Amino acid sequence: MSKDKIPVTPALLMLKKNQVDFIPRSYKYEEHGGTRVSARELGIPEHRVIKTLVMEDEHKLPLIILMHGDQEVSTKALARILGVKSIHPCDPKTAEKHTGYRVGGTSPFGTKKTLPIYMEETIAGLPCVLINAGSRGLLAEMPPSELIRVLQPVPVQVAI
Repeated sequence: MSKDKIPVTPALLMLKKNQVDFIPRSYKYEEHGGTRVSARELGIPEHRVIKTLVMEDEHKLPLIILMHGDQEVSTKALARILGVKSIHPCDPKTAEKHTGYRVGGTSPFGTKKTLPIYMEETIAGLPCVLINAGSRGLLAEMPPSELIRVLQPVPVQVAI
């Protein structure tokens, strides 16, 4: 994706509609590269790149968890917090059905279905974050306060 051609995505439309103070940041997407590649390409710490993970409980009820790029989600801890038996990542087709986004381009903004959103609480303490803007190779840079204002995620402690 070239830096001068930013695609129009439901995420960007939602950010603009909510007057979010953000900067679109594009990079060369690599299949299965994840946050490691985007952090390297943009010259930022991977800890500030926020993953949007689509998961579901044992009843197939979907949710989104936002996590630092360099950390993983303890699904056992998340299940305990939510009072369910188990939590596991959705398969890519199911995640796409819930969000309308392809895996690698999943944004918590402008999802097809309204899903509950949880966020690792330490994300709120970062000076700024970069989070997927609805297309592979496109992130939105913003203060975490903007992410919190628009998404109103439930803060949790589930990082490992």
